[in-house]
Amino acid sequence: MPEKEVMHIIIFTLSLVVLSTPAPCSGANLKIGVPENYDGIFPWYLAKLHDLPATYTDLMVTGDDEGIFGVEAGFLYALKPLDREKQPSYTLQVSLIAALQSQSFMVEICVIDKNDNVPVFIEESMRGSVQLGLLKGISFMQVGASDRDDRNTAHADLRFSLMDQTPRIPSSHMFFIDSVTGEVSLTEDGASTLDPEMCGRYKLLVMVKDMGGKPNAFFSTGLVTVEVTGNTWASPDPVRLQENLPGPYPIPISQVKWSGGLVEYSLEGEFPEMLFTVSRDGVISLNAPLDRETQDQFQISIVVERPDGREIAKPVELRVMVGDANDNRPTFPTTQYHTVVKELAPWGTEILTVQAADNDDPKTDNVRIFYRLVGQIPESPRALFRVDRDSGVITVQADTLEGAAPQYTLTITAEDAKGLNSSCTVVVTVQDENNNPPVFTQHEYGPFHLPEDAAVGATVTAVSAWDADERGGDSWQVDYRLESGNEEEVFSLVTDKQTNEVSLVLSKVLDFERESEYILVLSAQNPVALVRGRYGPASTATVSIYVDDINEGPILSQSHYEVTVREGEEPGRVIATIRGYDPDSHPIRYSLRGDTKRYFSIGKYSGELKTVQALDREENSTYTMEVIAEDGRNSSLSASTLVTVHILDVNDNSPVLVGDYSWKYLCTPRWEDQALVLASRDSDGPQHGGRLNFSLRSDATVHRNWKLTPINDTHTNLSLNTPYLSPDVYTVPFTISDSSSPPRSTFINLPVTVCPCNVRGNCRTAAKQLQGMPTVQSTVGTLLGTLGVIGIILIVVFVRLSYQNPKPPTKTNQEREPLRISL
Repeated sequence: MPEKEVMHIIIFTLSLVVLSTPAPCSGANLKIGVPENYDGIFPWYLAKLHDLPATYTDLMVTGDDEGIFGVEAGFLYALKPLDREKQPSYTLQVSLIAALQSQSFMVEICVIDKNDNVPVFIEESMRGSVQLGLLKGISFMQVGASDRDDRNTAHADLRFSLMDQTPRIPSSHMFFIDSVTGEVSLTEDGASTLDPEMCGRYKLLVMVKDMGGKPNAFFSTGLVTVEVTGNTWASPDPVRLQENLPGPYPIPISQVKWSGGLVEYSLEGEFPEMLFTVSRDGVISLNAPLDRETQDQFQISIVVERPDGREIAKPVELRVMVGDANDNRPTFPTTQYHTVVKELAPWGTEILTVQAADNDDPKTDNVRIFYRLVGQIPESPRALFRVDRDSGVITVQADTLEGAAPQYTLTITAEDAKGLNSSCTVVVTVQDENNNPPVFTQHEYGPFHLPEDAAVGATVTAVSAWDADERGGDSWQVDYRLESGNEEEVFSLVTDKQTNEVSLVLSKVLDFERESEYILVLSAQNPVALVRGRYGPASTATVSIYVDDINEGPILSQSHYEVTVREGEEPGRVIATIRGYDPDSHPIRYSLRGDTKRYFSIGKYSGELKTVQALDREENSTYTMEVIAEDGRNSSLSASTLVTVHILDVNDNSPVLVGDYSWKYLCTPRWEDQALVLASRDSDGPQHGGRLNFSLRSDATVHRNWKLTPINDTHTNLSLNTPYLSPDVYTVPFTISDSSSPPRSTFINLPVTVCPCNVRGNCRTAAKQLQGMPTVQSTVGTLLGTLGVIGIILIVVFVRLSYQNPKPPTKTNQEREPLRISL
């Protein structure tokens, strides 16, 4: 391959690598991106033309006036470098002849930018002015720069910075430049310390860099001159406006001015919308009448903003003060007052103070108020009340209000200097005072007669004392007291508070024999103290009461008698004496009721209760009867009392053995824990019966063969004390004793059957009978002979074995507990 062709292929390959960057071209059949300022070998093969026919002729490129581009062997090439700043793109037409037909297509070449231009400031001399009062961050000028490189790439991405400030007073950082927009504004130090008298001009050295400000970027510097100017932006003087101005509206009231360019103004503050407005020229106007009583002053903040709505300086304040006009009538806080005055209040007594309020300015005479009493209901021939013209104090005008109406309604007006007025009513209640004592209608009441058997709670009489004070009040109410004659509190008083009437009521039972006449002194007083005068004889009365004698029945000293008697006592002994008396000193007769068996008797006049026969506690331990005491002259008058006689126990019964043991038996040889449970009983009470003791006869043989083991107070176990005892019927002698001192005892000979037993615990042979105790079998044997006796014995044995099937004498079925039988 020729060296030239190899070189072309290498260049073409490099070109394809370079051209792999996407190109911003559009609208052509073939789009190629080519970097500017190529400094390699020419011709510079840009791209291979695809989709060419297999055979063609006359391939050529047109549209290139400078003759930069050509085509060879299907490759598009350039003969010199391209400059994007001179021409950013080229549109070429490629034409050829194939199959005797002319064909063509469009190729667009986009020149890809390289950072080959230095940014420069648009203005060579950059100047600006900053106004005093401008806020931090509000731009007052903007610096601009340009870069010929592609604006859509980082090559033309410019960044601004502030390099230096001259002079550096009063701070070295007075200004700030926005790195992207180039806007120049004040810093916090600059906004707070800027002073044209200290420094009126500043030189700022600024820099602009491309490539977004990267370290290897191109840059250039420029000088900015900033003039510091004064400002007319200041708070205007306060404005004083009269309320209810007649107009016409709007009325200009003040003006503000920002001297640093085109701005917009707005108002802020506590006032109704559109009450105050500001024009584009800073003229502030009032648009409606003011009402001092609604708001007496306004603090208006005037805000200055750039057209974009950003505030550029601190707001200034306009104070608007509203002057008063007498346009309010005085008013009372309530339309009606209530007060009370005592009927004996002297002249000049203050009753109430009414105060009206006027919403006009308190610093003017518009709020001066005058009071007048213009009406009184009901009317009176003399002046009773007056109101002070200046203070509104209502006082008593009369020497006294005695005899006045219980209530008055006063009408009071309040009027200002312009004649505006309002009114209220004052309801004055004349309070009654206790200046009249209660007085009885008569000095003596009675005499009244009461039978001595009159029921407690009976009303003797009702009286009342009259009081001239106002009915229903404390001065009219009466407290009644029994001053004397009722030391034993036989009578009480019940007062009706609605009528002031008092009832004399019997509180205790009367006794003619003790007191036959009562002279009661009754007093009447008010519950509150008298204001004038004192209580006298007219406030007391005497009530005479006579007690009429009634024949009364006898009275017993006790309602119940409790008597104790030992059983077996000899008849005729006095066991109790019933005591009674008759209030009328009549004789008393005694009798018994309820003693159906006539065990007792009572002395007819002595009341001595005696026994008629000996008593047995075991038969009955308690007797209850009733003793009747009758009036000796009138048997219908009587009294009664209960007498309960308790019989004390005596140890007069011996303990006895209870139960049938003839069918029971003990096994031999001895079975462990097998025993006969023996039960006993004593008819005496627990004091003498108590625990019953079982003891074997003191005989060596008896103690060797038998054993008694107590179970409880009334039961004991009888068991074999020897391992073996020959089968037979034995007599076991023992004694049962009670726990009294001395004790009573009963001797017992108990027949006990001892027999051999099978494994089931059944007795296998009949036991012998004791001598001297004939049986049915022995009687039949005597009549029928020996053979009959043997036959009967065998029948009896088999019958007993068939019907009697006791359980084995184990621990679970031994009779260890007392028999559950009624003793």
